[in-house]
Amino acid sequence: MKIEKLKYVYLVGIGGIGMSALARYFKHLGCVVAGYDKTETELTKALVKEGIAITYIDLISRIAETFKTNLNEEMAIIYTPAIPKDSSILNYFKNQKFEMFKRSEVLGLIASNYKTIAIAGTHGKTTTTTLTSHLVSSILGNCHAFLGGISTNFNSNLILSNYAKYCIVEADEFDRSFLTLNPEISVITSTDADHLDIYGNANSLTDTYSLFAKRLSASGTLIAHANANIRTGGINKVLRYNIEKKDGIQIWAENIKVVNGSFEFDYISPLGNLEGVRLNVPGRHNVENTLAAITIALLLHAEKERIKKSIASFTGVKRRFEYIIKTEKLVYIDDYAHHPTEIEAFVNALKEVYPNKKITGIFQPHLYSRTRDFMQGFADSLGKLDEVVLMNIYPARELPIEGISSQALLEMIPNKNKYLVDDKNLIEFIKNRDTEILATIGAGDIDKQILPIKNTLIEKYRV
Repeated sequence: MKIEKLKYVYLVGIGGIGMSALARYFKHLGCVVAGYDKTETELTKALVKEGIAITYIDLISRIAETFKTNLNEEMAIIYTPAIPKDSSILNYFKNQKFEMFKRSEVLGLIASNYKTIAIAGTHGKTTTTTLTSHLVSSILGNCHAFLGGISTNFNSNLILSNYAKYCIVEADEFDRSFLTLNPEISVITSTDADHLDIYGNANSLTDTYSLFAKRLSASGTLIAHANANIRTGGINKVLRYNIEKKDGIQIWAENIKVVNGSFEFDYISPLGNLEGVRLNVPGRHNVENTLAAITIALLLHAEKERIKKSIASFTGVKRRFEYIIKTEKLVYIDDYAHHPTEIEAFVNALKEVYPNKKITGIFQPHLYSRTRDFMQGFADSLGKLDEVVLMNIYPARELPIEGISSQALLEMIPNKNKYLVDDKNLIEFIKNRDTEILATIGAGDIDKQILPIKNTLIEKYRV
């Protein structure tokens, strides 16, 4: 693919967070952009408003005529591995011998034109990437950024600069996508087991993270969490970080305190210290994410006081501890957590910010395989809530697995205040419950429930 020659770009699975960022990028370059996705979402609606044509019906007849003629170098067909292999639109392009590119390949090609800052990890990569992009763009103004979530500061998953020197990318481990990148700076926030439907076992996953780490340029720097299980032999510059000082790390936080729901702390590192950093995104895990982002900013020679000011202005990422309602009487928060470690971090953050309130969590498990692989972990992390509401498993690309269900998970949760509620009955269930702190949790289509839940709570509590 020669990006400078492209005039037409079609994306199969355009509604995905990574795919939609590519759609916006090519639209910015002046290409005619269109695509297919199975579901209309707020994100696809936004793309349509930006002039990108999208169909939600998987029929060849729904492909615009413009994209049925193979224009070789002037046309690119981009797809995500999450699209089912029997997709009619996907197979049309294959059968007609169009040259096709995986999303990760295209991102790698774009990033190769810049000094790449790649942020990977089972958890924390979206917030870390978004905060890093916020710092670099607001202080230095010289980066493009491809995010795995919607920045609430920019209301987008794509940040563009007129004179970009750096390309900041969320490096996705799914399908080993991040092995297309050649970073100048790499971050690995965590290597907890996930995507075992792809990797088979945890060792295969950590081996792949080690391969990603070694793709760093010879003069580059690897910033890795203390618990990241990777091999770093042959890498010249490695900085390890952790929220607390411990053996083998160079970066940590001191004097951590919660002030009116925000975190304040001091940043300590061999690159210099920052006192009184204020982070308005709750959670100790986000303090750790901020340590990595500050380290990147310092490596790029950003001024310390400007870093502190920029962090204080960071409002977060949609669906990451996102306040939907925040009043004295009632709080409703939505979060994308879909792995036991993420849920535990989210619940701990809720308890730290609201220590004397009843916390109700509504969780939609994502994937039968992930539910199977981490059943005990889900049960333990959800059991920390005061009240647990389970929805049915969101299957995404998967078929059901015998014996794996939300009912089976419910039975394992060590909490007597637990309920299994069908999607259709969720709003009625909420109407009949007393709520103090409510959280919706999950990576499936639970976000479709946010507005109905919000409206129900507003009407019920008159907030």
